[in-house]
Amino acid sequence: MPDAASATSCFKAYDIRGRVPEDLDIESAYRIGRAFADVVKPEKVVTGYDIRLTSPELTDALERGLLDAGVDVYSLGLCGTEEIYRATAQLGMDGGIMVTASHNPEAYNGMKLVGRQAKPIGRENGLADIEKQVLTGVTPPAPDTPAGTKRSLDTRASYIEHLLSYIDIDRLKPLKIVTDAGNGGAGMIVDALAPLLPFDFIKLNNDPDGHFPKGVPNPLLPENRDEIIAKIRETGADLGIAWDGDFDRCFLFDENGTFIEGYYIVGLLAEAFLRKQPGSKIIHDPRLTWNTIDVVKQAGGVPIQSKTGHAFIKDAMRDTDAIYGGEMSGHHYFRDFSYCDSGMIPWLLVVEMISTTGKSLSQLIQERMAAYPCSGEINFRVPSTKASIANILSRYENDAIERDDTDGISLDFGDWRFNLRASNTEPVLRLNVESKGNPELMKSKTAELSALISH
Repeated sequence: MPDAASATSCFKAYDIRGRVPEDLDIESAYRIGRAFADVVKPEKVVTGYDIRLTSPELTDALERGLLDAGVDVYSLGLCGTEEIYRATAQLGMDGGIMVTASHNPEAYNGMKLVGRQAKPIGRENGLADIEKQVLTGVTPPAPDTPAGTKRSLDTRASYIEHLLSYIDIDRLKPLKIVTDAGNGGAGMIVDALAPLLPFDFIKLNNDPDGHFPKGVPNPLLPENRDEIIAKIRETGADLGIAWDGDFDRCFLFDENGTFIEGYYIVGLLAEAFLRKQPGSKIIHDPRLTWNTIDVVKQAGGVPIQSKTGHAFIKDAMRDTDAIYGGEMSGHHYFRDFSYCDSGMIPWLLVVEMISTTGKSLSQLIQERMAAYPCSGEINFRVPSTKASIANILSRYENDAIERDDTDGISLDFGDWRFNLRASNTEPVLRLNVESKGNPELMKSKTAELSALISH
């Protein structure tokens, strides 16, 4: 069992992540299962795990904790995070736990926890209580509590069927698609979908492998994109798709091998949904907003801003009955997917748009990129995030025509804007800048702000 400081460090705002075994080990996984049972009080919990080498043993310990507390466990085994979300909601489970560290380094593992209807469990609604029990000793079950039973569950076929419900297969064109699963779990789903779709898939790093022979799957790292970019150009593919390890995020590359910023994919998916269901509500985060707002309004939808983060986005979607929500970080949320994020639904919608419009991905995106050029998110490690934000405010606030504090600070100057927000877990500032049709202004303001933050 890790010491108290280490165990505390692996409990984050909305999940559990840490080094194995220094921060998270078999005993603490068992305690998490017992504590989850005591805090959430479930009768039925669905479990699953990613391809990391430590995931099976941590899952086994977690399940023993649940079973000893009288909880029935339904195991999906090796799967994706979104498969846990769907099974929890669709099968009426009382909770779900996915053992995964997603895109974190190889030595890490963790857990994502949800309650009924796949609602996230974070510090404010149970995770802090689970943490306290793990650190101080779990509450023992009543002496007469019978042990729970464990059953294997196979929901893959119904999950695949649901994915395909978002598109009209008959309208799809025979595209050539390069996929890069990064030796994570996405390859299993690509293999299941491939016989049902009229595409020529060129698969890179498709087999699950917890040794990560090509490095941990994290397409946000530029060095992890070289292989898929080269293969797109070599094969003349129509697009490329890459995923993180537990495939709840996907990242797209156009036919030229150009990486598409997640910001523009949010607008593209909003448009896809509004074509099918005009007048729907669309949730977006505050970091980069102008393109999304413009696309949604042009398509007859209603844009609604939410604080960044999956729990906030999901709550906002439930509160407003929004059909879709998107973050520039690559997380995309869907009302008909129990308001949860999926890394498979987005690319299916994009290939349908390519097929039905006759436009390439670059053509679908380039007009929006020209209308609202953006910096992408830039991270700065600073001595004090509060002091840095105060310094930026003192320099820029008087010239702004609008200030928004939904998440960090957003200042609007009419022809350009920026959002500056502090990380919740480390002394890091995250900057996003965009302009209206003026890439040089965006670049100069990004450089100006970067220099001020760095000094």
